This record gives sequence, C-alpha cells and structure tokens, in this order.
Amino acid sequence: MRHDVVYKEQILPIAQDPFQNVTTVLICQNLLLRTGISHILSGTRFVIAKESCDDLSSLPVFPRDEPALFIICDGRSVGEYAAAVEELKARYPSARVVILTDAMAPESVLQLCRVGLDGFCPTSMDRHALVKALEIVILGETYIPASIGLTLLEQVRQGQAHFGHLAPANDPAMLLNKLSDREAQILRCLTQGASNKVIARELGVAEATVKVHIKAILRKVKASNRTQAAMWATGHLNFAQDNASSFVPSE
Repeated sequence: MRHDVVYKEQILPIAQDPFQNVTTVLICQNLLLRTGISHILSGTRFVIAKESCDDLSSLPVFPRDEPALFIICDGRSVGEYAAAVEELKARYPSARVVILTDAMAPESVLQLCRVGLDGFCPTSMDRHALVKALEIVILGETYIPASIGLTLLEQVRQGQAHFGHLAPANDPAMLLNKLSDREAQILRCLTQGASNKVIARELGVAEATVKVHIKAILRKVKASNRTQAAMWATGHLNFAQDNASSFVPSE
C-alpha cells in the first residue's frame, strides 16, 4: 500500500484529534539545536522521542498506526536531503517529513516536495508559526512558506521557471531515472516473478533490505503492489540483457 494511502486511511483520523500526541523524531547532530527545538515544542502535541538520532541509522521503532513526524535539522545538500526523505518514506509509509533549515532555493524546495517532502520550515519562523506549520503537515497537507510560493509563482509569470519544462510526473524515462541502480536491478527481478527470498539470495543482501527497496520502487513508479510494478516495467522499460547480468529465478 502506498505511503499516502496508508496515511489517509490509518493515520489521518488519529492526527485530526487535537488531543492526540504526535511522536516527533529529530534527526540532528547538533546537540544545542536539538535541545532548542525540543524546548520550542515542549507543551505542544509534538512529543519528542527520547531516542537521540544523529542520522538515519539510529531511528526508533514505533507502531504503524501511531502518528509520527520526522524533522530533519541537519544542514545537507539537496541531494542528501532527497535521499533522506526517500529513505524515511520507504521505512515509515505513514510518517510525515519536514526539513528545518536556514534557507533554501525555491526550486530546491519544489524538487524535495516531488520526492515526498511534506514541509519546509525556515529557522527564522516564530515559535507559534512553526507549531501551526507542523499541525498543517500532520493533517496531510504540504507546507512551504508564502515567500517561496510567491517566488515560484513570479518565476512562472515571468517565464523564468525551469521546472515548468520538466517531463510529466508519469513519464517512464523520468521515473526510471529516479530509481537507484539497486532498485532497477530488483525491479528487473520482479518482472521475472522472483520472490523476496530469491532476490535477496541472488543479490547477496538481507531479505529485509529487499523489502525496503521494493517499497521505494512502488512509490517511485506509482504502483500499489509488486505485480503492478512488474507490469509497468515490462510495458515501459527495456531491460536489455546486455545492460545487466541475466537473472533466472531458481524457485
């Protein structure tokens, strides 16, 4: 099930309850910044998880039906932010992801929203405005500051926006480019009917790793299940044998 469907069907009814706490995970290597944000959110429904998360390798485990919010506070490149958002969405289909940083180009914010970012909050925001922005995000909406939205609209009006010339969201070539080499390899295996166990054995990775990659694949090619992903790949992509080693399921 796609992460947006999981959120709307399982999490949103809970998130709409103003008295329901939201487990909030800060991904931040700066202890001073983490302490400051924790203080800002103290007394709100956004309850900071006790576990300290310096990076994505130390994330906590919580129930799938529990509202959860991830706030990335570290300074990263746009590519690193995009990779982090995609990984969080793959591991926690129902979670919401917000970036809190000093500043970012409007085009970069738009790019991150396209890979699943739910909110961008500048560190210059007032405390009450930040809390309201997080409320908007947890209710299923995407939040960006008005200044960024107005800049993007002005660029469109003046014909300066490069994002207006991008390929359609469902363009097969664009979707293929969003896949990592490993994801493309696993998608090729799916077209041949391989199980997760077989794929894990043939690629020399853990079965849990294969499951994480498949979740990411389903989201990127906009498929509801592995069968749809395999059909999409068969219909749109050319998995030439000379571009990758052949794979023949043994089970």
